[in-house]
Amino acid sequence: MHPRDQTIFALSSGRPPSALAVVRVSGPCASLVLTTLAGKLPAPRQASRRLLHDGAGQPIDDSVVLWFPGPGSATGEDVAEFHVHGGRAVLAALLAAISGIPNMRAAEPGEFTRRAFENGKLDLTEAEGLDDLIHADTDRQRRQALRQLQGLLGNRARDWRERIIEASALIEAGIDFSDEGDVPAELMAPAVKAIGALHDEIAEVLAAQGQAERLRDGLVVAIAGEPNVGKSTLINQLARRDVAIVSPHAGTTRDVIEVQLDLDGYPVTVIDTAGIRETDDPVEQEGVRRARARADDADLVLWLVEAGRAVDPDAMSLLGKSGNASSPSGGAIWVVRNKIDLGGVEGVRPRGEFGIAASRGDGIPELVDALVKFAADFFGTTEGALVTRARQRDLLRRASDSLRRSLELIEEGEELAAEELRAAAYALGRLLGRVDVEDVLGAIFQRFCVGK
Repeated sequence: MHPRDQTIFALSSGRPPSALAVVRVSGPCASLVLTTLAGKLPAPRQASRRLLHDGAGQPIDDSVVLWFPGPGSATGEDVAEFHVHGGRAVLAALLAAISGIPNMRAAEPGEFTRRAFENGKLDLTEAEGLDDLIHADTDRQRRQALRQLQGLLGNRARDWRERIIEASALIEAGIDFSDEGDVPAELMAPAVKAIGALHDEIAEVLAAQGQAERLRDGLVVAIAGEPNVGKSTLINQLARRDVAIVSPHAGTTRDVIEVQLDLDGYPVTVIDTAGIRETDDPVEQEGVRRARARADDADLVLWLVEAGRAVDPDAMSLLGKSGNASSPSGGAIWVVRNKIDLGGVEGVRPRGEFGIAASRGDGIPELVDALVKFAADFFGTTEGALVTRARQRDLLRRASDSLRRSLELIEEGEELAAEELRAAAYALGRLLGRVDVEDVLGAIFQRFCVGK
């Protein structure tokens, strides 16, 4: 039997033990599983309380079961759900009983969603939205993923594709009736107008900056500076817990430490790097190398220096940055003067500089407020953003380029323009996952958890 024709099952709720657990079954044998374990099928889409028994007639658990006959189910196939107590022994007995039924196998990661996609229950952009929703860490990421799951991009792409096909039909009709005098001209005018409008719409979407794509990955902030200036103390303050070892000895941090933060709904990864300095210690040299690499890739670098001391240009040169300029990769750099409680800071600090006492928390709220504002400017507005992945942007760009070329070629020959329109429709078909997407399905669905 082909794996896609087999019936799959998996725990679809959290890791046990838990108060309740959900085990999902999808495929042609889902009804057999229900009747074998629960005695008979309940009414479709109505919860029913049943005492479950294994193949030997031994009771498993007092449960609630549901029956969703296909195609009116989440996957488009027959689906059964068992809501049981979430103890390890209960789940082990239930999963063992299910696996003992012929033609059953455990589901692979994302297989339920993949079957829903293959059965037309959702397109590929909606599946990607579901993946983003599963992995959302902040409220802003959740809202963006939910909009995508609800078809924000997919609905627009379907509309664009239908309009391209309509314009293509007009052009091809003009080709077919080329000997009918003025018929081709009558068909070409509305086709050209439609193609121009489509190109402008897609180009407008592409012209928007990739804030939504960046929101998925988050903002990266690196804390850098010379050894023993309080970098680890600062990251502990930002994380509100001890994530880095704090020591008065220089060179304590040898590797890169990362912590994930939610700043007003913006996902931020803060990196504590090794102290940057010239050293003969091979282990510390490797730490400095890694620190430089991560800081160069960061969107923002917080360069720590002790209050009252000037920023060492030699140390900054090791980082590949200088002053308050942007980094080579486009990131910004802020000077953060630590240990202001010990004195040495006078007057008004220049723009882009902050004064803190990391050990006591002085100045941390002001620094966090500035980070939130930086994140807001960095991400911009993502409300209503259509494109959330590089794959989506690439395919929309291909469609836009094909539409532009069709307009350029229409005077040279309708056949060439029609071919470019077919290419544009094909790109949007790949965006939706309706044509030739086997090469990307595995990469997308393997990130899903088992049971989803």
